[in-house]
Amino acid sequence: MYRIWLLFDPRRALVGLFAFLFILALVIHFILLSTDRFNWLEGHPLKTGQINPTTQSLVVTDLGEQSSDRT
Repeated sequence: MYRIWLLFDPRRALVGLFAFLFILALVIHFILLSTDRFNWLEGHPLKTGQINPTTQSLVVTDLGEQSSDRT
């Protein structure tokens, strides 16, 4: 495994890796900014899946009989 660093200069390889990752992060963030759902700069998120706390209620359901003869 150490022989790979004999082929590549470690400083140039790491600088290239970090530059690639930085450019990839910028591209991903700009793609997200171009969508309506994930655009955090506009301040108008979609209201899908929002819970209205005034209409939220607890529903208790019977899941069936529980047997009393557990072993």
